[in-house]
Amino acid sequence: MHWVLEMHVNQPNINMSNENTNSFRSGFVSLIGEPNAGKSTLLNALLGEKLSIVTPKPQTTRKKVLGIYNSEDSQIVLLDTPGIMSPKYKLHEAMLGIADHARDDSDAILFILDLDAHLSENKPIVQNLAFKRIHQSGKPIILIINKIDKRSQEEVLVSIGNLSKEFEFAEIVPLSARSGFNIQELVKAVRKYLPQNEPLYPTDILSDAPERFFVAEIIREKIFKQFSKEIPYSAEVEVESFKEQFESEGRKELIECAIIVERDSQKAILIGEGGAAIKRVGEAARREIEQFLGRPVFLKLFVKVRKDWRENERMLKGFGYDS
Repeated sequence: MHWVLEMHVNQPNINMSNENTNSFRSGFVSLIGEPNAGKSTLLNALLGEKLSIVTPKPQTTRKKVLGIYNSEDSQIVLLDTPGIMSPKYKLHEAMLGIADHARDDSDAILFILDLDAHLSENKPIVQNLAFKRIHQSGKPIILIINKIDKRSQEEVLVSIGNLSKEFEFAEIVPLSARSGFNIQELVKAVRKYLPQNEPLYPTDILSDAPERFFVAEIIREKIFKQFSKEIPYSAEVEVESFKEQFESEGRKELIECAIIVERDSQKAILIGEGGAAIKRVGEAARREIEQFLGRPVFLKLFVKVRKDWRENERMLKGFGYDS
């Protein structure tokens, strides 16, 4: 499919801003959407780096991931949030609380809509679970129509017209987060809704989160990718030790992590026969952790059972689900 930017010209509510101002702008922007809408993929595309973990499974993102986009005239502090769903566990309720706090702390909201799913479900936007949590926020809402590469240009244009009638969005930006198409048009759209401000964070960093956070997320991503059914959703990763050690071949980071599951049967599956399954997780995670940290790593993984941790408020807070 061939797309050209000129298709956006003169379309109502579609951002093709030519705004040119010398004033620096910075602010917070939350990414809100249903599971698998493409929030984490969009964050990574905007930053040009893999910061948020991405898998085909829903509910991969559980905590707020802060990413910092820097340019000569703006700093956009992006808050990737858990997908909005109907909660089944206290964990889900905590995840919704994280998304709500990000929404409330933002100068603008990016509402990410999976166009392919939206057209397949054929339901009005007011039935979208994420839209229900933001439409009365009082914040500028920029509609991101994602995954346009899965539909024809005519379907995209018709959808833009229909959606613009359902709600008065501040902007509508059709794009493909996976391919990076129209990402810079999104940056132009967002900038208009940021206050004139100095940078909120140093301009040479991508996030304020500690290395421990990203190590745990990388391990959790490998669990999502290598296991099916209940294992990924019942697993949490806790970094227990993170220290450098020196060996004959030089400095190496020693990282010890506990993978938390809810039942003994899940522990057995995660470890696998002769430890083969957890070894695969560890090898895949170690390679990516070394690439992320830029230094060699010795990774040790353990599996612990914490019965029904997804329903335990004390343990949830201990794992960082406190918004």
